[in-house]
Amino acid sequence: MASTDSGMEKFKGTWDFVNSENFDECLREMGISWLIRQAAKAVTKEKMTISTDNNGKWTVKSESTFKTTVYEFTLGVEFDEVRADGAEVKSTITYDNETGRWIHNAIDKQGKKVHLERFIDDEGQQQVEFTCGHVKARRWYKRIE
Repeated sequence: MASTDSGMEKFKGTWDFVNSENFDECLREMGISWLIRQAAKAVTKEKMTISTDNNGKWTVKSESTFKTTVYEFTLGVEFDEVRADGAEVKSTITYDNETGRWIHNAIDKQGKKVHLERFIDDEGQQQVEFTCGHVKARRWYKRIE
């Protein structure tokens, strides 16, 4: 997998949450409490903004009625991330030029790993596939800007 950002440009912009499948099961596998999972399911108005600066630093900002989270990263460089549930994880994000996917790997302090892949589907929607253990989930976003 390459750590180049040449194909990352397609992710830039503002995206609205459309739908998800199996998300609660994936959050449960990640060890996220019932209360936080219920709040996550109640979020129907989530907006995500992806941007970059001239120095190659990327920013992902996710805003909902319950919480706003922001993380910044440089492709291929491990960074500390605080997830929406407050858990601190070590993350690394790369871009795979062959598949056109943004690959995000995170590991929490208990050693639980989460693997995310973002890609733009044939309809121009951003899909995010989550894998934790043997559980897979998917979320869709449509571009609004």
